[in-house]
Amino acid sequence: MNEKAPSNENQILIYKTEAGQYAVEVLLDGDTVWLTQNQMAELFQTTKQNVGMHIKNIFNEAELKENSVVKDYFTTANDGKTYLTKHYNLDVIISIGYRVKSLQGTQFRIWAARTLKEHLLKGYTINQKRLAETGVKELENALQFIKQASGRRQLTNEEAQGLLEVIAKYAKSWLLLKTYDEDNLPATTGKSPKFSLAYEYALKAIKQLKKALMAKNEASDIFGNEREHGLEAILGNLEQSFGGQELYPTLEEKAAHLLYFIIKDHPFSDGNKRIASLLFIHYLDKNNHLYKTNGEMLINDNALVALALLIAESEPKSKELMIALIKNLLAEKNID
Repeated sequence: MNEKAPSNENQILIYKTEAGQYAVEVLLDGDTVWLTQNQMAELFQTTKQNVGMHIKNIFNEAELKENSVVKDYFTTANDGKTYLTKHYNLDVIISIGYRVKSLQGTQFRIWAARTLKEHLLKGYTINQKRLAETGVKELENALQFIKQASGRRQLTNEEAQGLLEVIAKYAKSWLLLKTYDEDNLPATTGKSPKFSLAYEYALKAIKQLKKALMAKNEASDIFGNEREHGLEAILGNLEQSFGGQELYPTLEEKAAHLLYFIIKDHPFSDGNKRIASLLFIHYLDKNNHLYKTNGEMLINDNALVALALLIAESEPKSKELMIALIKNLLAEKNID
């Protein structure tokens, strides 16, 4: 777990219950909100011991991974002394809200989703002054596009968190690269793929996905029905070459175009975004490029939902920007 002191980038917000009986201080840091056990006990009107018991069960049942949802922050107590205190992110807060069957859990989730979206649209995630100093025009264009896309529809909590994560990761990798002396900047040639996504393999994976979704009533009969060999054409295009040179020679380029083409070309009657995400994950996994060296997913579920949303909402003229965004996120593994 990280130890962090409150910084200028962190914000303390006040959450008030709808009836106004009490208020809780909420820490906003990065792409989520954070509460201590004491604050959750106050929020859900229960005891700290009860909250602690639920947290223990959440981790024992492997519902959430502790190292990704818990952080230590320095806080100042009533006695004026500073203490290192565990804080838990929104995923834990929501899970505990369900377990204690608290109406406040639902109300807090709605408030948090709205707050995170506002946080995204106002641009607090990225230090604008630092961006201006680096002069990363491509990054600024990407941020502007993300803001416009998110403003065109009502975001779910998962989409809002995913967009925040995409922004944070994209900016981080650009800013890390900018710290190099440009004369000594290593070439980013990308990784050569060892696995090619065969048409029959893809169809089998889609069939399994459809079966699983239909069992949960989350897909219709037309889900995954291919139109005019659209998927076959896309997979063929990924392996195309001209003059003895592949058009998309690297793993990152192939993966980015795979995700983009399936979402934008609509090769299926229904389920294009979900199928694109599935095959994107399969391709990365088979090429040993799905996880960072620390075991964390390179692009987690929320970020992938956000990427699919951005691609679907994008104009054709933004294709190269979308491809660059995806490639940049995939290249983060090489600069961690």
